[in-house]
Amino acid sequence: MSLNQLQSQLRRVAKEQMLQDPAHDIAHLDRVWANAHRIARDENKADASRANLRVLIAGAYLHDLVNLPKDHPERETASRLSADKSEPILWDLGYSAAEITAAQHVIEAHSFSAGLPANSLEALILRDADRLDALGAVGIARTFMVAGTIDRPLCDPDDPFAANRPLDDQVWSIDHWHLKLLKLPGDMATDKGRSIARKRARLMLAYLRQLAKEMDTDLPDHWADLLK
Repeated sequence: MSLNQLQSQLRRVAKEQMLQDPAHDIAHLDRVWANAHRIARDENKADASRANLRVLIAGAYLHDLVNLPKDHPERETASRLSADKSEPILWDLGYSAAEITAAQHVIEAHSFSAGLPANSLEALILRDADRLDALGAVGIARTFMVAGTIDRPLCDPDDPFAANRPLDDQVWSIDHWHLKLLKLPGDMATDKGRSIARKRARLMLAYLRQLAKEMDTDLPDHWADLLK
């Protein structure tokens, strides 16, 4: 089965079995695969241990099979549940036992909330690829889609950018950018992922500066310091 044929089959399965929300839909999976493929091409130019694209595409399209809301108390289990659910799917698509084990690790290790180490090149690439979709123009849109889904306000009206209060992304959406998203470029495992992440994070910082301007306030220096 060619990679294009495999992508078509995986997209079909994901549409049928994944509980989609506005920020975790087929378009998200397509973008993650595009990011992962781009990073893999860059990595494979220089690395003797080439990324297995069959394993990588499986991870890209099946990593959100079980998608629990961001505020769900068992959110950290979603990637393990997705990995478990992927096994019969991959058997049906002709994956070998070794490929299935590798793909399940990619799926389980991609999650930020699970906090598991990524122990393969494919897992590192997929983790970077998924996190890239939380940055840039798409990342801005997805932040607010998630916030709307769980009824989380944009920011503290009295101190929007936490100049004089503790950051709390369980209450305010924008705080999540400081506590997690704008730190992602520094956490990327691949050179290509890091380069793309930095560009996307700078766009988000420009958005924040404009947002602060429209709110007749200033963006505190500690936001820009995250990208230094």
